[in-house]
Amino acid sequence: MKITILTDNPKSWVLPYIEDLKKKLCIHDVNHIFSSKEIKKGDLMLILSCESILKKSHLSYHTSNIVVHPSKLPMGKGWSPVAWQILDGFDKIPLSLFEANEKVDAGDIYILDYFYLKGGELNDEIKHKQGTKTIEMVLKYIENFATIEGVPQTGEETFYKKRSIKDSQLDINKTIKEQFNLLRVVDNERYPAFFFKDGQKYKLKILKADD
Repeated sequence: MKITILTDNPKSWVLPYIEDLKKKLCIHDVNHIFSSKEIKKGDLMLILSCESILKKSHLSYHTSNIVVHPSKLPMGKGWSPVAWQILDGFDKIPLSLFEANEKVDAGDIYILDYFYLKGGELNDEIKHKQGTKTIEMVLKYIENFATIEGVPQTGEETFYKKRSIKDSQLDINKTIKEQFNLLRVVDNERYPAFFFKDGQKYKLKILKADD
């Protein structure tokens, strides 16, 4: 099978998991690209960590174009759904593997699965569970490529907004316990937790202690 992997974010957290996926797809003809301008004809395109919306012409090059989105579609479309769900107190995070089309997160769903959190995982550990499950679902889809059928999305459509640096702000009048889920989803380097006191901004990093 001729497989294209599209990742238009060259700094994406998912890249190490894509490298692992490529090793597991060694019997196939795999081409990993970083721009929609590089798309060439093939059987399957895996759109993993792609921030731009692809046009119909981009999708026409392959028989199937797959996205894995971490929500139970059509609920939770949009940006940073894992972080928003954790902030809402969820510990069972759904992932929908679906057929890409010109609309945002709107195609038929092939596989719905979940990864589970115990409540103490920090950002890197959460991403590891998400990445591992994503690759597992992709491999399952490829294994059943000839026979698998999609199911149209049904139900209420909701959207998450894009998170920004300001979403990492802590409230000094609240306890750590009250804000622990926010500390779990911040990125210590790109968007660390921070707070203001007496007009001064302070940044915090959270790490698990090695006993």
